[in-house]
Amino acid sequence: MNNLFTIKRPSRLRAVVATAVVPPLLALLAACGSGTGDNAPVPASAPAMAVDSKAAGLLPDSIKSSKVLRVAIPTNEPPTQYYKEGTKEMTGINPDIARLIGDALGVEVQIEVANFDSIIPGLAAGRYDMTVSSMTPTAERMKVLNFVDYLSIGNSIAVAKGNPVGVKDEHGLCGKRVGFLTASYQLTTHVPEYNKECTGKGEKDIATYQYQDTRQAISALTSGRLDAVLADSPIMGYAATQNPQIEVVANYGVDPVGVGVPKSSGLIDAVGPAVAAAIKSEGYAKVLSTYGIESAAITDARVNFAQ
Repeated sequence: MNNLFTIKRPSRLRAVVATAVVPPLLALLAACGSGTGDNAPVPASAPAMAVDSKAAGLLPDSIKSSKVLRVAIPTNEPPTQYYKEGTKEMTGINPDIARLIGDALGVEVQIEVANFDSIIPGLAAGRYDMTVSSMTPTAERMKVLNFVDYLSIGNSIAVAKGNPVGVKDEHGLCGKRVGFLTASYQLTTHVPEYNKECTGKGEKDIATYQYQDTRQAISALTSGRLDAVLADSPIMGYAATQNPQIEVVANYGVDPVGVGVPKSSGLIDAVGPAVAAAIKSEGYAKVLSTYGIESAAITDARVNFAQ
């Protein structure tokens, strides 16, 4: 598979990072480099979780035997997932949540990095066991995957500094050139809704441009090829602290995101209670409180709750 490599790392050794950028951290993040993730902050390691023997006992025999959980995670997009400085080792909220789940199940998490739009096909083909990729459960995705909620994430719109196109919110995107992550919830679910609004106002639809990661979209924005970028708030908030050529003009909406596993694997029986244990753990609370984003936490690991 293109742009795919495998990382093995013991599930009990990890670094904690935030799911979003909040005011107390802006000065810290602004000093962290170019926004590639190479110099993104890496706070102290979270405590390991104890094994949830009941959840572990529900693992499919193949994973019980291998004691390895292959977890698909998207490409480099700090702070949700990024490479530790000078390495090809992934850290960030999604890798660390995956490792908490691995702890609960008593297995090693083997992170496999892939483009977002290749994750569902890879799960269907058996190349991965699970994904922790800020993926919003939708009715369409739930045709092939089971989901367990693990976090709530908002949306952000970024424009060139000074907002030359005058976009104030999601209702002002009609006729604009807007960049999206390929196969993202914003592109597949929000854009059709926004275009209906555009039609009702007698305006042109949003001109959508797709990218494999938001860094590519931001590059297009700063070079004048886009008018705006719409993506997950944690990623856009961090990018704005790293790139003085862009600014975030709107933060809105909160949607749960879920751990995804193939319907045919039977893994949901173990992952459901493991995620429920993870979100009640000290590690989960610490990763949110460290960055002042307690409001992103969830208390109910809902299974197959479509957005």
